[in-house]
Amino acid sequence: MTDLPSETELDGFETLAAELARLAGAEIEAALGRTLRVGYKGAEGSTRDPVSEVDEAVEQILRARIGASHPKHDIIGEEMDDRPGRDHDHVWAVDPVDGTANFINGLPLFSASIGLLVRGRPVVGALWCSTSHRLRPGVYSARAGGPLRFDGTEVTRAATRGIRRRLIGLPEPAAMPDTGFDVRKTGSAAIECAFVAAGLLAGARFATPNVWDVAGGVALVRAAGGTVRCGGPEGWAEMDGFLDGAPDGDLARWGRPLMLGTAEAVEVMAQG
Repeated sequence: MTDLPSETELDGFETLAAELARLAGAEIEAALGRTLRVGYKGAEGSTRDPVSEVDEAVEQILRARIGASHPKHDIIGEEMDDRPGRDHDHVWAVDPVDGTANFINGLPLFSASIGLLVRGRPVVGALWCSTSHRLRPGVYSARAGGPLRFDGTEVTRAATRGIRRRLIGLPEPAAMPDTGFDVRKTGSAAIECAFVAAGLLAGARFATPNVWDVAGGVALVRAAGGTVRCGGPEGWAEMDGFLDGAPDGDLARWGRPLMLGTAEAVEVMAQG
């Protein structure tokens, strides 16, 4: 396998990803409080997978900005099938609004997620989150070999003493009385990844995420020193990249169970 981009290149990619996340966040915040057009994907009458006009508008903005900077790079987005650089080594995975059901109902737990994959490996992530460890919206970002940042400043968190039960996010609420963890479900895989990276959640597990849900978040968690595992026929294994689990190498079709967090939390979730 050839080397990853240089540190200078990665810094540039992180700067762009953070800019994209801020653009998305500004569009999302501007839409709050106004009447939105909402539809649903899948079969007629379905109510399980909403999409708003904001999802589509934000993805158009992100695609245009990426295309202006890197016209040969590929882009995988949740709302549009256009692949401008299919088979290119560099693939941007974007989710304009992760947690759309929360967003359209006004529940302030949603995110815009930007991830850059190089030959399937997550090397840069930037997530605008509706709330954060600073109790305000902002952008978490990171690149391979660098620190986790929030709005450009490195994230440092002092340990809180005396906590006997930490929090983990699971696809479905479940009691875990003897593990030392309590369970939460936010409705946004991306924001749970950001919360894990920032230390608000000890871990999170996702049943069938899409690559655009978690590509950026995986980069954040790794930058924060977390563990990432994928589920497969032989159980949970350390994740190398998204090509494993992508039929015919098509990253848009990747689909594997995923868990991430502290080593302790990941081990507990793997046993659950």
